[in-house]
Amino acid sequence: MNMIPYWMGRTELLLGPDTVQLLMQKNVLVVGLGGVGGICAEMIARAGIGKMTIVDMDVVDLSNCNRQVAALHSTAGKPKVEVMRDRLLDINPQLELTALNIYLKDELTVNLVDTGGFDYAVDCIDTLTPKVFFIKACMDRKVPIISSLGAGGKVDPSQVRIADISATKACNLARYVRKKLHQQGIYTGLDVVYSAEKVDQERIVVTEKAFPKKSIIGTISYMPAIFGSMAASVVIRNLMATPLRD
Repeated sequence: MNMIPYWMGRTELLLGPDTVQLLMQKNVLVVGLGGVGGICAEMIARAGIGKMTIVDMDVVDLSNCNRQVAALHSTAGKPKVEVMRDRLLDINPQLELTALNIYLKDELTVNLVDTGGFDYAVDCIDTLTPKVFFIKACMDRKVPIISSLGAGGKVDPSQVRIADISATKACNLARYVRKKLHQQGIYTGLDVVYSAEKVDQERIVVTEKAFPKKSIIGTISYMPAIFGSMAASVVIRNLMATPLRD
């Protein structure tokens, strides 16, 4: 077993050395490093996970500064995956980290899930078709997955929930994901973070600039971070209860 580093002392005090050692041997995949995925990846790394793969192909834009942990004026124009790679390794220099600057879809998704040996996956993708493809690839291969749904347009943290996809309501992204999954014969068995808070439709702008999405939605600083932290909590809490694979 690896020695528990000094910086994890408070985590060890809370969880105990055996649990920390368990987390240090786990392998987690986070896809999408925007407002939700960036903070989710950071919280997972700070919890002591020993091996991670992070995936994103976007670059930091100054419009991200209101909500994304990778977004600073000093990082504008840089690939998000590279900014997050440097940040996570600065938190835990011993982290075994793979950073992929790719648009994950189709065969790339299948190959990554098939060969990664992941103990848990996190879906923070905000484009519908790749999102559903990734979810199904994980579910087909029995890789535990938590999916984040729409944090945009929401302001009330008290309405954020962890639920099965079948229990979601009043979330447009949840509705679209459910419909796509139903076409694949999947109705339940997917854990999600979502909010039933109603969105003011006037805060959504349809624009070509959002490609590959079709719209831009208003956001506030803390909501994506709450979604990301809740998703990270699902990963950590479930991995603490899961024995190491042979």
